[in-house]
Amino acid sequence: MIGRIAGRIDMRGTDHVLIDVRGVGYVVFVSDRTLMALPGTGEATALYTELLVREDLLQLYGFPTLVEKEWFRLLTSVQGVGAKGALAILGALGADGLSRAIALGDQASVKAAKGIGPKTAQRIVLELKDKAPAVMAMGGSAPAAPAPGDAPDDEVIEPTPATKPAPAAPAPSASAQAEALSALGNLGYAPGEAAAAVAEAAGELPEADTPGLIRAALKKLAPKG
Repeated sequence: MIGRIAGRIDMRGTDHVLIDVRGVGYVVFVSDRTLMALPGTGEATALYTELLVREDLLQLYGFPTLVEKEWFRLLTSVQGVGAKGALAILGALGADGLSRAIALGDQASVKAAKGIGPKTAQRIVLELKDKAPAVMAMGGSAPAAPAPGDAPDDEVIEPTPATKPAPAAPAPSASAQAEALSALGNLGYAPGEAAAAVAEAAGELPEADTPGLIRAALKKLAPKG
C-alpha cells in the first residue's frame, strides 16, 4: 500500500498531478481544492495517498492531511459514492467543512458538491454522522505534511504544506475543534451531540480558540427553556 508520496511536481493536470520520486513518476488524483493549494511545477511537495485497486485499474488519490484521507475512505464506503464523488465533496467543503456538515446533518452542503444528488447526500449524512466525532478528534493529532528542507537530488524530499490555500471561509483550527470535542466528552456529553455543538459553534465563530469554542458549544448544549 502506498501511504504517502514525496517528490517534485513534474506536471499539473485538471484533476491530477504527476509527482517525480527519484525518477519514478506517480499520477496522483486530487480534489480541486487540493490542486489549487499545491505548489507549482518543479517544486517539492508531498501528499498522503490512498490506492484504489480494481480489476483493470490502479489509481492513486492524494490528500494534504490524514483527516482528509480518512474522510475520503469513509465517503467511498457509502453506497453510490465513488472516488470521483468523494473528491468532489472534499473539493467543495474541505475536511473541516465536511466534518461540520456531517455532524450537523447538513445535507444541503453535501448536495452542493458536483454530481451529488439529494438521495446520495442524505445517505452520506445518515451513514457517516456517527463517524464524525472520531474524525473531528483526529484533527488534534493527525498532522498535515511537514515542511521540506532543501535536499540534494539523492536525498528523500520531505513533504511541503500547501502554499496557495484554496479560497474558503475561515474556521477554527482542526486542533481547536478536536480539543473542544475532547473537553465536552470529558464533561460527559455524548460524542454525537458534542460534535454537533462544536461544529455549529465553529461555523458561527470562525476565529474562536479552544476555550471560546468550548464556551459556545456549552451554551448550545445547555437545556432550553
